[in-house]
Amino acid sequence: MSAQWELPFFEPRHRELAQSLADWIADQQVDETDDRAACRTWVRLLGDAGWLGYCVPSAFGGHWDTLDSRALVIIRETLSRFSPLADFAFAMQGLGSGAISLAGTPAQQLLYLPKVARGEAIAAFALSEPQAGSDVAGMQTHAVAESNAYVLKGVKTWISNGGIADFYVVFAKTDVNAGARGISAFIVDAHSPGLDDSTHLQVMSPHPLATLHFNDCHIPSHALLGDLHGGFKLAMRTLDIFRASVAGAALGMGRRALHDAVTYSRSRAMFGAHLADFQLTQARLGDMAALLDAAALLTYRAAWMRDTQGSDGAAAAAYTHAAAMAKLVATENASRVIDMALQMHGGLGVLVGNKLEALYRDIRSLRIYEGASEVQQLIIGKSVLKASS
Repeated sequence: MSAQWELPFFEPRHRELAQSLADWIADQQVDETDDRAACRTWVRLLGDAGWLGYCVPSAFGGHWDTLDSRALVIIRETLSRFSPLADFAFAMQGLGSGAISLAGTPAQQLLYLPKVARGEAIAAFALSEPQAGSDVAGMQTHAVAESNAYVLKGVKTWISNGGIADFYVVFAKTDVNAGARGISAFIVDAHSPGLDDSTHLQVMSPHPLATLHFNDCHIPSHALLGDLHGGFKLAMRTLDIFRASVAGAALGMGRRALHDAVTYSRSRAMFGAHLADFQLTQARLGDMAALLDAAALLTYRAAWMRDTQGSDGAAAAAYTHAAAMAKLVATENASRVIDMALQMHGGLGVLVGNKLEALYRDIRSLRIYEGASEVQQLIIGKSVLKASS
């Protein structure tokens, strides 16, 4: 049992989950040469083993009554330490279906969530656009009511699981003059006429991403998810649940880098000693450990707050502040730790195929997606100003 799970933020059921998942993931072998094929394989494996059951409530095939932030953090930290792509596959099942768990009708929840939990349907969350990333209210995709249907027109991009998803939770303007208050959410099946998800995006760390084109995409009126014009709040609520788990994913990558740095320093012979014998190495390892532990405490605190302090009023505001701190510090600190570990490996660190070389690419996107570091700084800063007024 890793020492971090013994902290008082966690309950016995969390510790049992952590140990079981660590034992399971150590035995998995997936060829990740083709990121799209590997992602499908990871979804199937995670579903067959029951781990995707932590993405949905128990009423629809999940393990616990509600989505538990501490469980999400534990799972993402554990998976990302072994395989960031496995973490990606898990996270997108949760994020892609999270809005349905929060606001879906019973019929929508029954249709989609059990399949997500079993790994039989791949989910995706379609919010970003070419000119609307951090500025969600600036989205141009819109939906027009037409008889018993909606017609979607517009473009979404940087969509994780794009091109392999079975359904997308899509956010679009239903009142183009109302800004954020005019956004609604819809469940769009991948085979819907007028949806083209074939434009795949190639990024520095291969993951299945795509641009979605909605060319008069017709969907039934019952595809509306949650309240009409309630999409912005629903998107923010969904992202809030998973923001602390992004920090967990960063921690997993950072912990793997620290582990590899320690192992290498003990075995690397130089100048008649080992790299670990030099004070400069010891000081560097000390920095790395402190950076990760500081981020971990913020991450576990944020997840604990959401699970135990409620999600309304002042509690919601406090959690948003804590989750922003966790994501900011964990992603930035893990990036520094991975960079230091790679530097310690010298030329081996940048050799393609070395785990640190892959982690160096994998960690970079975490400082951007689900709220860039600059956005987290603004959230925290505004919260501090409000608290001191």
